[in-house]
Parts: sequence; C-alpha cells; structure tokens
Amino acid sequence: MMRIGSAVLGMLAVSLMVTVHAGAQEFARQRLEKSPRHQEWVEVKRGKRTVHCFVVYPEKKEKTPAVLVIHENRGLTDWVRLVCDELAEAGYIGIAPDLLSGHAPGGGKTSDFKSPDEAMKALYKLNPEEILADLHAAADYAKQLPACNGKIAVCGFCWGGGQCFRFACARPDLSAAFVFYGAFPHTRDQLSRIACPVYGFYAERDARINATLDETKRLMQELGKKFEAVIYPGGGHGFMRQGDDPRGPEADRKARDDAWKRWKALLATL
Repeated sequence: MMRIGSAVLGMLAVSLMVTVHAGAQEFARQRLEKSPRHQEWVEVKRGKRTVHCFVVYPEKKEKTPAVLVIHENRGLTDWVRLVCDELAEAGYIGIAPDLLSGHAPGGGKTSDFKSPDEAMKALYKLNPEEILADLHAAADYAKQLPACNGKIAVCGFCWGGGQCFRFACARPDLSAAFVFYGAFPHTRDQLSRIACPVYGFYAERDARINATLDETKRLMQELGKKFEAVIYPGGGHGFMRQGDDPRGPEADRKARDDAWKRWKALLATL
C-alpha cells in the first residue's frame, strides 16, 4: 500500500479547503457570469481613501432609485454581488461598497484575504465612524449616477443588517431601510434620528437576533417611527443567501422567495 507523508497530506488538506472555499458560492458566480445586466467595479474616493464598489444597472429606459447593499461579516462576497444583480433584475441600481477596501494584505479588498475567516477578523477591527463615512461616500456616489433618479435606499444582511439600521440613524435622505436579520446596540437618541421607514426581515430560527426585536419595536413605536418586522417561518439566520443556493435548505429557499416578494412590493413604493 502506498504511504502518503504528513507533508503531502497537509498540502492536500489545504488544497481541499481552498477548493471548498472557492466553490462555496459558485452558484452566485455562475449566475453573475450569465447575467445580461451591466456590472462594473468603481473606485469611490473619500479623501485619500478608495472604497471599491460593485455596481449593477437595470435594463430600463427611465431613471430609477439606487439601493446601497451592505455586506455580511465576511466582506463583499460573490453572493453580495449577486444581490446587486437581483436588485437590478427587479429594476433598481444595486451598489455594494467593499468596507474592507484597503484592509486586506497589500492594501487590497475582500477578495484578497486568504480566507473568509481572515476577512471576518479584519472586519471586526474596523472603526465604526469609518464604516459610516464609507457608506455615506458610496450613497453620495450612487445618488449622482446619471441613471439614478436621486432616490437612495439601503439594505444590509447579518452584520450588514445592523450597519443598515445604524446608517438609517445617520442618513436623513434615505427613502427606506431594509434590515435583514441584523441588530445593533441602538439608543433612543440614535433611533430618534431615523427619517425613513424601516422594514425588517427576520428568521424564525434565529433567537439571538430576534431577542432584540421587542425592544426595537417598543422604542420605534414610542418615537413615532415606522418599523415593520416580519419573521419568516422555518428560515434560519442567513436565509437570503442560503435560499439563493440551489442546494440550500428548502425552508430557507421558501423564506427567501417570500421575503423577495415582500421586498419587491416595498421597493415599488419608493
């Protein structure tokens, strides 16, 4: 029997991990490659800083609102780019800023990290005020696009869902905020600054996040702010991503489809 040395086994293990990582969102990459919509990377300048943003345009003759997409805690992945394409398919400009721009090895972005875990470690070291500044820069850029009608909304997923809520507290010209299973330690003073309706999309199997809902609802109601939260039966945390994956759990796929129907109806009111 042929014996395989420990060094070779180690190399095979690393190769397997890289392959799994590369193929984890292959479904998203394939759909992006087949999309007929115009996609592009742009560099948004903020002082001396450059924020890399992925933009997808709808195939429409009239101007349309733009939706700022705030990524999950592992950065701007292929699936986040797919969300931009799905928004464009629905008729809206999708723009996703890579908040890890300049923080990867060599000053790169999310795709330059060796692994999703490394990206996540770097993300949790970001300065909260710098995050807001990057989001403002991306929103300003989107509003000024010739194809945009001047309206801007924001959405966020997981970690990005919390940042979406936080951005709504800091950006008075938003038309709407769409929070997907995200929470942040907000205060009454922060929430009092929200000027747009906030729509929440939550998963039934997500007690950690859902535990924050009652307090948020109470504060928003006391402040006279619009906050409509829906919990999707059977869905787990991350059901929008899991539901996009053809191999994802059936319950997540159904939750994703139901959430998209609601989301499109709300986007149509912008």
